[in-house]
Amino acid sequence: MDKSGTAKKRGLGKGLGALIVNTQAQPPLETAEALPGHESVQMVAVDAIRPNPRQPRSHFDEGALQELAASIREHGIIQPLIVTRAPDEPDRYWLIAGERRWRAARLAQLAEVPAILREATPQQLMEWALVENVQRADLNPLEEATAYQVLMEEFHLTQAEIAERVGKSRSAIANSVRLLQLPVPVQQALIDEKISAGHARALLALPDPPTMLQALEQVVSRGLNVRQTEQLVRQVLTRAEPDPTPDTPEDPWREMLAHLENRFRAALGTRVHLNRNPDGTGKLVVHFYSDEDLDHLYRVIAGAEE
Repeated sequence: MDKSGTAKKRGLGKGLGALIVNTQAQPPLETAEALPGHESVQMVAVDAIRPNPRQPRSHFDEGALQELAASIREHGIIQPLIVTRAPDEPDRYWLIAGERRWRAARLAQLAEVPAILREATPQQLMEWALVENVQRADLNPLEEATAYQVLMEEFHLTQAEIAERVGKSRSAIANSVRLLQLPVPVQQALIDEKISAGHARALLALPDPPTMLQALEQVVSRGLNVRQTEQLVRQVLTRAEPDPTPDTPEDPWREMLAHLENRFRAALGTRVHLNRNPDGTGKLVVHFYSDEDLDHLYRVIAGAEE
């Protein structure tokens, strides 16, 4: 099936560039001293390091880890890990960046790994882990959306603030978070890469979970790409319109209104109902499901999208 929505590596503005030093131009890691403008690299016991408790990534490909472990056995770790001291265990460390390298180092049975020690708040642990994973395109769409949601709910960051931190547009953050509204089976299909984030966003325009699941079945069984899925959604929405009663003459505007309604749905990415009265008046009803959705709709309608 067309994976046009598959994640690609994306450039970031602020983020890990302020955290990571280039070790290739430094002395050997075992003897490295603090250099002007840099932080020193020290060797830390692998067993003293714990995964970042704020790590948004939940899946690590075992085959890729084995390949990285083989490379580490031959070449060592070129880029140091970034760690912070565990608050209640002075001899333990939490990872800020480099969990794949740490896991691969354990597979390679290394006793120590090169690391840079940083002070970090719980919010920074979350932000820096998110930035690293987004930079490396390591998160699936739902892991990324969940991380954004945590930053908004637990740390009270706005979508604009998150966008600045990870180097994306505010609308991209809003579209990502909207994926959490999907029914669980659709979310699972996204995790299993049966559909892409583009497919999932198209399905969000459907009115209810049962309709989404029916459409999902067709998308997967027929191998539809994102554009074909959007067309399927438009067809489903058009069929959902109530037929005129037998004693009511066909409205000559009906076909045009259905077409306009579908265009509104596609443009706004949400449910829309358009009604027209015989005198030419009417109403346009746009549905939203959260404050963030409302903010997204305002920006689209007002032409303020980034």
